[in-house]
Amino acid sequence: MVSSHDIKDSAGPASKPRGRPRSFDRETALEKAILAFWEHGYEATSVSDLTQVMGIGTPSLYAAFGDKRSLFDEVVREYGKRYGSFGDRALAEEPTARAAVERMLREAAAEYTEPGRPHGCLVVHAATNCTTPEVEESLRERRNANIAAFESRIRSGVAAGELPADVDAAALARHTGAMIQGMSQQARDGATKEELEALAELAMRIWPRS
Repeated sequence: MVSSHDIKDSAGPASKPRGRPRSFDRETALEKAILAFWEHGYEATSVSDLTQVMGIGTPSLYAAFGDKRSLFDEVVREYGKRYGSFGDRALAEEPTARAAVERMLREAAAEYTEPGRPHGCLVVHAATNCTTPEVEESLRERRNANIAAFESRIRSGVAAGELPADVDAAALARHTGAMIQGMSQQARDGATKEELEALAELAMRIWPRS
């Protein structure tokens, strides 16, 4: 017969397992954070929301990613690599500025309406109703950097004779930025890929020809 003392001894270790940090796949957790910030923006996504969607505890989140701001900074960088790099590729790969912008707008129409993930652009949407100045400024800098890249590509087109010498490169770059940002918001509001492609086609009609 097993004594009550034996039962207590054998049950003791099983009832009090030694604590170990919860293991999780960091890349999977980061992807879930990207989708959460993309869907709800920076301000509306709480640490509690993040731990829930990422499937980790608060201590694990802080240990692996730092605070909410640090996690968001990483999210924005990763979003750029995983989802937002189509613009950079178009600017780098196409032979003319016009072809680059046309490709970028058409790919934006597809990327911003891709089924199964939030619509629009995280860098545009995450700034909505943002009351954290550092985050707002960081996102603004990224958007302005995009416009600067458009302007640089357009100026190269002017120098190459592909565009007329009197083209207002700064204004044309801002027009392109306005189209990208507007397409993002319209995608959030339910515009389809086909509707955004039609918008991109109209936008390209104003482009000057040499």
